[in-house]
Amino acid sequence: MSYSVGIVGLANAGKSTVFSALTAIQVPCEAYPFCTIDPNRGLVPVPDPRLWQLEKMVRPEKVVPAVIEFVDIAGLVKGASKGEGLGNQFLSEIRAADAIAEVVRCFENQDVAHPEGSINPARDAETVLFELLQKDLENVDARLDKAGHRAEVGEKEAKSEIMLCAKMKAALEQLTPLLKLEYTEEEQVILREMRPLTLKPKFFIANLGEEAIARDNYPYYVQLREYAAQHAIKLVPFFGKVESEVHELDKGEQELFLKEMGIANPGLDEVIKAGKEILDLLTFYTIVGGKELRNWLVPRGTAAPRAAGRVHTDFEQGFIKAEVLSFDEFVKFGGEAEARKNGAVRLEGREYQVREGDIIHFKFKA
Repeated sequence: MSYSVGIVGLANAGKSTVFSALTAIQVPCEAYPFCTIDPNRGLVPVPDPRLWQLEKMVRPEKVVPAVIEFVDIAGLVKGASKGEGLGNQFLSEIRAADAIAEVVRCFENQDVAHPEGSINPARDAETVLFELLQKDLENVDARLDKAGHRAEVGEKEAKSEIMLCAKMKAALEQLTPLLKLEYTEEEQVILREMRPLTLKPKFFIANLGEEAIARDNYPYYVQLREYAAQHAIKLVPFFGKVESEVHELDKGEQELFLKEMGIANPGLDEVIKAGKEILDLLTFYTIVGGKELRNWLVPRGTAAPRAAGRVHTDFEQGFIKAEVLSFDEFVKFGGEAEARKNGAVRLEGREYQVREGDIIHFKFKA
């Protein structure tokens, strides 16, 4: 199972161009609204220099990098929460994603129409947010109504749901995203079923054109940067059209080409890293003899048995202990054998929470 990030934004913001650059999958990206109707999906390896360092040391037969699924979702228009454009399909696809990458148009191109008739990144971000808030409010109202009927027939659990929905409704009516609220463990169980849109972690991708290269003060980017800072949302600058045109080159040639263009920091890796960051995922590694090296993604706070279940369901059910070695110790001692001799390999039990960079061998009973 991979974690998914839905790429969203207004029509003609450049979502499909960003998706093509991320996944090297050629999808239609013509300059007209709703070019993307059915969502495109692509699994993208998470950049991890440690994995390649381990590969050089271990020399396994196979290396399997962790991936995040990116989903290119149909463009949104004002009124999507009421079914305008492809609104209902757009919003249902977002509901299935674990996080949101919102592409905001910051490029100028007279051949690519803007649905609002002008470029205004802050306004566009507010439009998307408003539609998500309204859809959440609609769903909360429906849930509140159903919970009320259940309470009338004496269902005790309905009371907690009514209190939660009332809290959410009050926030949504004040145009406050649900991510801003705090929830009890009991409420979180209900929320996992509801999957509200504004509860999902989100970051912005500023889709920039060539005219913005080497211009830190580019007005549209500055406007979005200030808006993102005001709302505590991570922002990644990305030269979508330029970076999508170089994906057929190998990585070294890509970096050289982009530097020659004046792009010192390519956005591709930063977009993928931002997806990992907002999902609050940690990386751990498994080495099976000299045959297979893999890295895995788990949420921060994951206990060892649950992490074992990412590798194989049998590992979680039959978990006994975990042999744990940090990446830094592995490198320091030149491999697992020397690390064991120096007492760097630890035995951890069921309560142990996986740490970033752990190299783990799970012991389990079949």
